[in-house]
Order: sequence, then structure tokens, then C-alpha cells
Amino acid sequence: MKKVTAFVGTARKKHTYYAVQKFLSSLQSLGDVEYEIVSLPDYRVEKCLGCKNCLRKGEECCPLKDDRDVLVEKMTTSDGIVFVALNYSYQESGLMKMFLDRLGYVFQRPRFFGKTFTNIVAQGIDGGPKIVKHLDFVGMGLGFNVVKGSCTTALDPTSDEERQRIDNVVAGHSTRFHARLSQTAYPATTLIKLWGFRAARTSMRVMLDETSRDFTYYREKGWFEADYFYPVRLNIFKKAAGSMVDYIMSKSVKKQPCV
Repeated sequence: MKKVTAFVGTARKKHTYYAVQKFLSSLQSLGDVEYEIVSLPDYRVEKCLGCKNCLRKGEECCPLKDDRDVLVEKMTTSDGIVFVALNYSYQESGLMKMFLDRLGYVFQRPRFFGKTFTNIVAQGIDGGPKIVKHLDFVGMGLGFNVVKGSCTTALDPTSDEERQRIDNVVAGHSTRFHARLSQTAYPATTLIKLWGFRAARTSMRVMLDETSRDFTYYREKGWFEADYFYPVRLNIFKKAAGSMVDYIMSKSVKKQPCV
């Protein structure tokens, strides 16, 4: 049984909730899935202060004492994650953005490998596909296996025709998401992802030291010696490409002063 958790970044339980409920019920009908809808307005998510304690010292040193860790635990114990956003001013809602800001340290120290991610964006008129693309990139940065998100369009009140279009969009989306859930948790890496990993880890190894949580995290995970975030087989071309990035980054970055 796979557990899927949807994080909804809006208090409006109309078009957005209809889309995610249809998605999850369609997903469950495909078999072996249980789900939970987490409404972010029901949790305390405070504004990031930009102090960078989570980056330098570790997320446990964050001065904010909100529900961030409760939400992260839900992500950690899930096999699949769905971010659900409403198009506000051509971007995800402020509450969803605040949640993403509270996850800033994870982009530095990704950890959701082996889990499947997607997103659903609801809108009234236009601009949603750009938000979908942005949230797809967010999912990749957090470490997930990303299934391309979808955008649903409807006005309020929603017509029968609009509901039918939503049903069709989320039915196909849920099928793709279920297929990814059923595949191997740790797929072969793409060349771009490999380059990103090698550039990040080599930069950290050269620039940082024991005073940085990023450095100690990478060391604890064994990533300074690894080919990738998780065990993968690299062909000759990818091995050479990875080594090239290691060499370039080691020559182009410099040690940073301790602060």
C-alpha cells in the first residue's frame, strides 16, 4: 500500500479542492493507494526570517517554532507527495510560498529520494502552466522523482463542462502518477541531474568545512565519495562527464572564510 499526501495551499474549498479530490480518488481507484489531504491553513506556517541558521547550523537551529517539522514528517512518511496551489497573481498562493520558504534548507540538503512528486495548479483564466513548471522544478530540487504537474481552469461557479474538463485532466494525471509510484524508487540519473550533484558536492568540499551543516551533511551521507545521491550505474560517458564537472568546480571555486 502506497501513502500519498496532498498539501493544499489555499483556504478556498472550491475549484482547487474539487481537482485534488478527483485526482486522489482516481489514483485510489487504480489500486494500492491510501491518501491524506493536508490543508496548510490548518497548520501554523510562519514567515522565514532569512537568518540562514538552517543553512549554516542546521534546521533544528531555526528560531521559528511553527508546524514545519510536522509537515516535513508527513512528507518523510509518504511514498507520494502532491503540492496543490491556486493561481494568485500569476504565482502560487502566499501560503504555499511560505511553506516552500520553510523548506529552504532541503534544497541545500535534498532528502526525498525514492518518493514521487507532482503538483496541481487551479486557475480561473491564465498563467497556471508557468506555476506548474516552477513547482516541477521545486520537486526536483527537493529530491523527488517528478511527474509533470497539471493545470485545471474553471470559473466560479464551475460549469458542468468545466468540471468534465477537470475530470479528464486529473484522470490522465493520476494514471501517470500511479505508474511512477509503481516503478523502481531509484531511477538512473539524467546527465543534467548528475552535473548538478557533482557541481554542488565539489563546491561544498572545496569551499566549506566542519563549521557548515551542508558540509557535515554531505560527509555523513557519504556523498563526497559517491557517484550520485543514491547508488546508480554510470556508463563511461556519464562517468567522464561527472569527473569533468568535479575537475572544473575544484579549480573554479575557492575556500570561504569562516563566519
